[in-house]
Parts: sequence; structure tokens; C-alpha cells
Amino acid sequence: MSTPTPSHVFQANLTPARRRESLIFGLFGGATYLVLLCGALVFGTIIFKGAGTVFQAKAPFINTSFLLDAPESLHVFQFEGKKMELGDRAFRLFQAEHPEVAKLKQESYIYSAGGIFPCIVGTLLLVVGSMTIALTLGVSAAIYLNEYARDGMFIRFIRLAILNLAGVPSIVFGLFGFGMFVIFFGWNVSLIAGWFTLAFMVLPVVITASEESLKAVPKGFREGSLALGATKWQTIRKNVLPYALPGILTSSILGIARVAGETAPIMFTAAYVVRDKLPWQVDKFSDFFFQGVMALPYHIYVVSSKIPQNEYTERVQYGTAFVFLVLVAMIATTSIILRNHLRNRYKW
Repeated sequence: MSTPTPSHVFQANLTPARRRESLIFGLFGGATYLVLLCGALVFGTIIFKGAGTVFQAKAPFINTSFLLDAPESLHVFQFEGKKMELGDRAFRLFQAEHPEVAKLKQESYIYSAGGIFPCIVGTLLLVVGSMTIALTLGVSAAIYLNEYARDGMFIRFIRLAILNLAGVPSIVFGLFGFGMFVIFFGWNVSLIAGWFTLAFMVLPVVITASEESLKAVPKGFREGSLALGATKWQTIRKNVLPYALPGILTSSILGIARVAGETAPIMFTAAYVVRDKLPWQVDKFSDFFFQGVMALPYHIYVVSSKIPQNEYTERVQYGTAFVFLVLVAMIATTSIILRNHLRNRYKW
């Protein structure tokens, strides 16, 4: 069969190979847009339903009770022909004023009233603390591997081990943290145990990305600094690290996204289902580090799978997930803005 003649001299011949190539590209494009569509449906559902919990039609247009109160049980009952929905504290006050309520039929729904403020605080503390430890250890390890260590069998084995650790499931890190920090070190379920567990979990990503960022800095920066009499550390601190910081912050963005969303590690090492006091409400400063906290991912897990499901718990689930997405996006956006600022400042 002859190949069709092109309509003009610059038009490519439509051969069978080009048809197959166009078909393959079409399949790749269709698969890409299908994944994007599924993601848009998932996040769209969370945003649509969650926004209904976080925002309200009347001023101040934000459900401050949901954002600033602690979780409570919801009491639903009929009183004088009206359907009443009261949180635990409001119900106690109402019952004190109307003792006859105790004789009425009522239904209680755990974690379906109040808010998620302790969960927000706990999540922020876990992310900031663990990423501080991970960046400190990870950047230090990357500097040693790239600037000081001599390339050999042992260093190659270490790099391979780091890459393998990046693929270890989070539940394994959770069990490791439980055995090491909670039991062996005797830290119990606490902030510091969660910090180190989450930090070790993202450490491979931070080390790998930081080392690649250091490798991207031209060798001429090092050689010029050393030729002018600077020490090795002065060269790294003044002429290498500033130019590698944008890439290091990229690793922090990846780490934040993983740390904030993990449930298994904090379930074993740091998270409580319910805690009455906020982290800073302690008698001694040292107690701040050795106490458990509530966290948004663990709260979503408990509300979604550990209690009976109903319309009230669904409202809390989507509201918590919406706040969680916004919180992670804000932290990641801050890192991106800082990275772009440093990237514009340090150019070569």
C-alpha cells in the first residue's frame, strides 16, 4: 500500500509508525488527564464538604468554634418541639438550667461537636520539630558525604542504604520509634519520640536531595575560595551552602508533605485520641517534650474508622481534612516562597 502524498512540502508523511506513535502519545495523555481528574474529584469533594463545616453563611463567616475549641461529644434531643444539638459543655449548662432534660430521650455522638484546635497545634509542633531535626541531621550528613568523605566501597554502601531506607513503609518506622524511643529510651508516648521517629522517616529524602544540591554547585566556587586561603569549612559555609539552599528547601517541602500526613508513626509514638490540656499547659518546661499530643491525621483516622458513622461525624471528617490540607499547603507554600527568594538571590 502506498503512503499518502502530503498536501504541502513541509507536511510529514503519515506513516504507520507515526500513527502508532500518535496513538501511544494519546494513551499517555489520556492516562495523565484521568489521574488529574480523579485527584480533582477527591480534593474537590473534600474542599466542597469541608468548606461547609469551616465556613458559615453569617458573620464572622468562619466557624471559629470548630477551629478554636477542643473535640466534644454531641448531644441531640427534642426540647419543647425543637431539635437541639449541643456540645458536651453546653449540654451540661443547659441541663443545669432545665433538669427535666435528663428524662428526655437523647442521642450522643462522640467527637461530633466542638473543634480541632488541639489537633492543629499538635500537627504544627510535630511538623516543625521533626523537620528541624531532619534538616539538621540530613544536611550535616549530606555535607560529609559530598564534601569530606572519599568515594569508596563503604561510602557507596551508605548511599545505597539511604536510598533503600526511603522505600521503607511508614508503619515500620512507627514500630522502630515505638521500640527505640518509647520503650528503650523510656520517653513514652511523647512529642520528642514523635519528632525523632518522623525525622528518621524523612531523613533519606533530605540527605539525598541535599547531596544533589551540593553537587550542583560548581567546583570553581570551592577552588576559588580555597585558593584565596579559606579553610574547607569556611568554603562550604560561605561559598557552597548558600547556593545549595534552594535545593535543600525543596527536600524540606517533600519532607513536610510526608511528615504531616503520616498516621502510623505518630499513632505509636506521639498521638493521643483525646487530651484535655494544650502542650504548653504543663507544670515544668521539661514536661513539654515528654507529653503526647492530638494530631489532625490521627484524628481523621479515629473519627473515620473507630466510631459509628453518621451525618455528624461526616461533617467533622471533611472539616478536619479540609483544615489539614490548608495547613499543609500553607507550610509548603512558605518553604516555596523562601526557596524562590534564595534562588533569586544566589545565582551563578
